[in-house]
Amino acid sequence: MGAKTLNCPTCGAAVTGNETSCRYCRARLATVACPSCFGMMFAGSKHCPHCGAAASRGPAEDVTGVKCPDCAVPLVRVMLGDTSLAECARCFGIWLDTASFNRVCVEREQQAAVLGRAEPQPIDVKKAWRYLPCPSCGQLMHRVNFAGQSGVIIDLCKDHGVWFEREELRKIVEFIRAGGMSEARETQIERLERERQRLESERRDAADSMCRADSSIWGAQTDTGALDAIRITFDIGRLFRRW
Repeated sequence: MGAKTLNCPTCGAAVTGNETSCRYCRARLATVACPSCFGMMFAGSKHCPHCGAAASRGPAEDVTGVKCPDCAVPLVRVMLGDTSLAECARCFGIWLDTASFNRVCVEREQQAAVLGRAEPQPIDVKKAWRYLPCPSCGQLMHRVNFAGQSGVIIDLCKDHGVWFEREELRKIVEFIRAGGMSEARETQIERLERERQRLESERRDAADSMCRADSSIWGAQTDTGALDAIRITFDIGRLFRRW
């Protein structure tokens, strides 16, 4: 299905529903406005095109001293529902502190447990390999495949938070709602069990090798002792014959 054709509210030019700015007058057309899945919504939309939730976006406020790790422009503070996040007005990236991100993950997983799993959406994993600085401390962030198998590569500062490029947070929410966290835990448990079995097998092999080595040593000692016993018996026999 092709992208829906709309009109720029500023200049009236035709634009598609997946464009974030007008190619003619550069007016901003879409923004992160869904408080449920954090998806981008076209200006004027009242419901999220991804999950159907009602739009809820508070006014943006400047975040002094915190800049986009990609564009180097100041981030703005935005309230989506009850979640406070920092957003880049140029690339639409999102910065979430660690506590807020953990809360988002827990709440979306609880919703999936109550409402049932959503259909998993295809994820485009094409992303340039580069390290970005943390907006808070300036140190290069780690690149992590969320949950080990989601296919969404996020930029993580363990001390401060997570940077999401455009639509990555929405893709993570969809992954969670599709039961991805439960599957990731099961995969991790299976991996740990295979590792436990491998270590146990290596331990048994090592113990068997030691037993075989000990048997060889004791076998040699037993053979020598048997020869000595034969000699002693033979000598005692000769003594009895003398008597």
